[in-house]
Amino acid sequence: MSALADPELIKALRQTVRALCRDFPPAYWRGLDREKAYPTAFVAAMTQAGLLGVLIPEDYGGAGLGLTAAAAILEEVHASGGNAAALHAQMYTMGTVLRHGSRAQKETWLPRIADGSIRLQAFGVTEPTAGTDTTSISTFARRDGDTYVINGQKVWTSRAEHSDLMVLLARTTPKDQVARKADGLSVFLVDMRAAKGNGLTIKPIATMLNHATTEVFFDNLVIPADSLIGEEGKGFRYILDGMNAERILIGAECLGDAAWLIGKARDYANSRVVFGRPIGQNQGVQFPIARAYAQAHAARLTIYDAAARYDAGQPCGEQANIGKMLASEASWAAADMCLQTHGGFGFAEEYDIERKFRETRLYQVAPISTNLILAYVAEHVLGLPRSY
Repeated sequence: MSALADPELIKALRQTVRALCRDFPPAYWRGLDREKAYPTAFVAAMTQAGLLGVLIPEDYGGAGLGLTAAAAILEEVHASGGNAAALHAQMYTMGTVLRHGSRAQKETWLPRIADGSIRLQAFGVTEPTAGTDTTSISTFARRDGDTYVINGQKVWTSRAEHSDLMVLLARTTPKDQVARKADGLSVFLVDMRAAKGNGLTIKPIATMLNHATTEVFFDNLVIPADSLIGEEGKGFRYILDGMNAERILIGAECLGDAAWLIGKARDYANSRVVFGRPIGQNQGVQFPIARAYAQAHAARLTIYDAAARYDAGQPCGEQANIGKMLASEASWAAADMCLQTHGGFGFAEEYDIERKFRETRLYQVAPISTNLILAYVAEHVLGLPRSY
């Protein structure tokens, strides 16, 4: 068995995360949610424990583990009632740098990301007019000697205000001048510390949950030419490499949410007495809890199958997409069930259920909508005609 998926190692990682999360109880997350604040102390603790460098090779100061380990870490954060949004981008964007970055880029940035002195948490892909039609983005990077000059706009770029580096996708050849629409896209590693106020502007977007998401504007931003990751014009393929990892890691978070919500519902149904008996004795209460458990169990098998395939270097697009869809649906079903089980108390902030109810709804839409996953399965798995 690969060391990347050693059961004892994964078990130890889970125990480490659970122990760390006990220092960040529900009241911590409740306060952050109320203030729309970034979990600075939590991110620092995870970094100091070596958990944010799990995918970085040991030669660069990381743990050198695989996606199975990363998924287990994020799942446990959510199973403990927390939220790993401030962690997951650093993990899934890492693949772009690890697989396609130059030796100089790796030597410059990876040790500093591993020790927490630099944060890589911003991923600039989506644009207001393109949405999930990534090949239609218009943000443009024009080569000018030893620099690139960038103009355009990104949206839903979460944690841009709290990140030092951004992985940015931009056009380097106009769409009407390429043979295939996926050509002419390039990826850059942007040092946001130097860029802010010098052509980079960040505008927060108020949303229904605490996700620190923003709009990012590029106005003649000048970056060094060696910010380019890999080959110019090949960036779409590099980004696709990271999307399976993203789906797997987000799916793992959904599994953690489902586990937390099912546990809350079970405990409440066992202890809440109405008409002289626990409400969990009623099949109308216990069946939805049991169904949510079954949904989460099925999703778990698919997510960790996808992670194992990813770690083994095998194709995993089908498993990653289906796993993310099943896990997001399982967590949302668990949230709805948990709130219903608690009745009016489910709406009370102190129970934390309304917070998780809002958080789990996101993953029906992001980082990819369920409809696009179904379109992927229809076309690439079942061989049906392309629908878009």
